[in-house]
Amino acid sequence: MFESSGIKGMIFDLYGTLIDIQTDEDDFYTYDTVSKWLQYKGVKIDPEVLKSEYHSKIADRMAVSKEQYPEVRVEEIFAEICNENAIWKSDTTYLGIETSKVFRSASLRRMRPFEESLKILLRYKDIPKCLVSNGQRVFSEKELRFLGLYEHFDHVIFSSDVRYKKPDPRIFKIALDRLKLKPDEVLSIGDTVENDVITPREMGMEAMHVYDAWSSLLD
Repeated sequence: MFESSGIKGMIFDLYGTLIDIQTDEDDFYTYDTVSKWLQYKGVKIDPEVLKSEYHSKIADRMAVSKEQYPEVRVEEIFAEICNENAIWKSDTTYLGIETSKVFRSASLRRMRPFEESLKILLRYKDIPKCLVSNGQRVFSEKELRFLGLYEHFDHVIFSSDVRYKKPDPRIFKIALDRLKLKPDEVLSIGDTVENDVITPREMGMEAMHVYDAWSSLLD
């Protein structure tokens, strides 16, 4: 396909495209697990209070951001919560990072790679690739590495890195700059039409919904 199309690079979305994932960030169990873990780190907070604080702090950060599509860093949210509820002194910056991972693991219900997308990565292994995800590097990078997907990418960009999300075109501009390619030389693949198809096309890229990519790139 790419020989005749002029495509020299690919941009992939992550969740719903490469990884089939289900999480539950509203389940009491999630916050109960984190609350109990935090006891051993010197942080005393009731699970329901933890849930309320987590969501309200994210909403507050989003509200004051000047970005059209704002993003937060969850490790900073948890660091703030830990600092406010500590019963002994500790490195709350580090604790925020570790709490984020515990939170993710407690909320995780399913995580597996899409075999069809993995086949695309393998079939086009010699084409430069950049991952662009509305994700949190603090745990999303670990998931990529655990599933053996990280090594397929020359560059990896998370919305938490830049503090804004897709469909903001600036995050795709970063990807193009890192790939050192022009828009018409890049194919974007993802599961969200607004984020992964419309914006890349408006920028001059080729773009496919992941289901279309499975059918057309794996023939």
